[in-house]
Amino acid sequence: MMLTRATDCQCRAAPGVAAGAIALCIFASVSRSNAAPIAEGDIFSMNSLKTLSIEDLMNIEITSVSKTRESLIDAAAAIYVITREEILNSGARSLPDILRLAPNLQVAQITSSSFAISARGFNGPAASKLLVLIDGRSVYTPYHSGVSWDVQDVLPEDIERIEVISGPGATLWGANAVNGVINITTRKAAETAGASLRLGGGNLEQRGSVQYGGQAGSAVAYRAYAESFHDGHDITATGLNANDAWHKSQGGFRLDWMPTGDLVTLQGDIYRGSEDKLHASDQAVSGHNLLTRWNHAFSEASSLQIQAYYDYARFSIPGVGSDTLHSDDFDFQHAFTWGSHQSIVWGGGVRSEEDNFPTMLSRTQFLLFSPQRRTLNYANAFIQDNIALSRTLKLILGTKYEHDAYTRAEPLPDARLSWKVSDRHLLWTAVSRAVRAPSRLDRDLFEVVGPVVYIRGGNFQDEKLTAYEFGYRSQPSPKSSVSASAFYNVYSDLRSAEYSPGPALPVTFANRMAGHTYGIEAWGNYQIREWWRASIGGNWLHENLRFDPGSSGLGGAALAGDDPSYQIALRSTMTLVRNGLLYVELRHIGALPKPASPGYTDVNAHFSWTFSPAVALALTGANLIHPHHLEFGTAGAPLQLGPTGVESGRSVFLEVQCKH
Repeated sequence: MMLTRATDCQCRAAPGVAAGAIALCIFASVSRSNAAPIAEGDIFSMNSLKTLSIEDLMNIEITSVSKTRESLIDAAAAIYVITREEILNSGARSLPDILRLAPNLQVAQITSSSFAISARGFNGPAASKLLVLIDGRSVYTPYHSGVSWDVQDVLPEDIERIEVISGPGATLWGANAVNGVINITTRKAAETAGASLRLGGGNLEQRGSVQYGGQAGSAVAYRAYAESFHDGHDITATGLNANDAWHKSQGGFRLDWMPTGDLVTLQGDIYRGSEDKLHASDQAVSGHNLLTRWNHAFSEASSLQIQAYYDYARFSIPGVGSDTLHSDDFDFQHAFTWGSHQSIVWGGGVRSEEDNFPTMLSRTQFLLFSPQRRTLNYANAFIQDNIALSRTLKLILGTKYEHDAYTRAEPLPDARLSWKVSDRHLLWTAVSRAVRAPSRLDRDLFEVVGPVVYIRGGNFQDEKLTAYEFGYRSQPSPKSSVSASAFYNVYSDLRSAEYSPGPALPVTFANRMAGHTYGIEAWGNYQIREWWRASIGGNWLHENLRFDPGSSGLGGAALAGDDPSYQIALRSTMTLVRNGLLYVELRHIGALPKPASPGYTDVNAHFSWTFSPAVALALTGANLIHPHHLEFGTAGAPLQLGPTGVESGRSVFLEVQCKH
């Protein structure tokens, strides 16, 4: 589950339910005739092509690269911004499907509820080199240093933007921001006023959400939401039922207090769900979170942010095992200018995680963490200086010191140089260092079968990366934009699985893999007509990994991840009639080496129509070329510590939305 700040009730409904929802929305449309008009784009963003020109897109303000506001065209990093309009135009409903819109990410569906998501390689069910934040709340798990995508959820219409950085972000964001950072920002409560309802259903999914937002005085805005969904079963490669259906319900709120010069936010979510398992009892998931943040502007050139949050997550499989995680986090940052040529941001934070993981697989086989309960403490401090060397040349220097629960403090430096060739052209280059800190899986995992210990926690240390990048961003004309980046990454001390001396067992996790990767990422937009925009994006990746001399080499290089060497996507968005919009995406993903998965080509399409200012209808089709296709592996890969893929099916989804 995830932060969801909207109340659009999506219940992908059976025909009878959809008909009732349409009738309800039509009634709302009529009753709204005496109310204030809806802002353009509130319902399904029908006029988004008119609201966001190519120039608007290039001047979107972002914060992830420097932790201060800057225009996208000035950012010295490989960053793609998924805008709210792009999300709504695509018809994507879940976070993983929304993240497919970023050409600098690899996204593969494994089962109905699990995904492999990464940037610049090392992808897998337990991908550990990507840091993900939702409104400043990190959704990192100490279990495997990755993200549990099944419990992350945000209502699409409540997302303001998603900033996707491919490349290290450790200087500002810390350990695990190795190959990329995903920063999801939701809309302020004042921007989601009124009541909204979404209901929808199809052959594989049913979904519903409802939300209400309003004002409490002139300085306080709020919203509350509830949603529920059910995803059906996929099939295995042999055509059998994969028994991976799942459902989840959640609710939450956001409260914004906006006195002059300040923004105080309080928001939270609660969720509960159940996921079917092929060879075990159903898995129950539940959790809640609460975040508060204070932003204060001392002046136009100086600001302070203080943030704290609490997160609780639990999963359990009856008769198999469970995990309970409590997280507390506190961070602050201060930005100011020094003289006329320097802009500095500095800050720090502390984090504490209490993880309890008792696990029993059977009477003779045990998979457990020892110690069962561990408190993990982290601390960090960072500083970054943006130096204007001239009107067109900017140097960014920064470093972060981070102390994690298992290893000593690590310096994480970064240097970036950008040259604004003209108002429409930017060249940049960067050298960065990042680390992936040990997880509980690396240090505390034990597998015991009868009297024999097969896996035992070892002395695993940080995985290390030195990254070299070069990029170009341009708006050649008012109708076009281009971004491209090249990278060369040098990795050392990557995770390996090693036999013990002598009897060989138990196996321990060590740092005896190394290597390098290099590749290219590129994307562009072109406004063909006022009513028609096209885009293209993709990436190419080469990996060369090896084991150190004397390594056991267990699992091979597949232990590090399973990645396509290339992928490409073409997208078209057309306003066909006054109130209609058609979105079509053609994507091709290259083959995965191990676990093997063939390359595939598929099409997604989304048609939406604004029936009235208060009612919108939408029809979405996904995976339209093939009845089923595989996205992540057919063979078992136990050392990747996660499942391999089932076949994702063709889906059709009809939805009605209304707002009052």
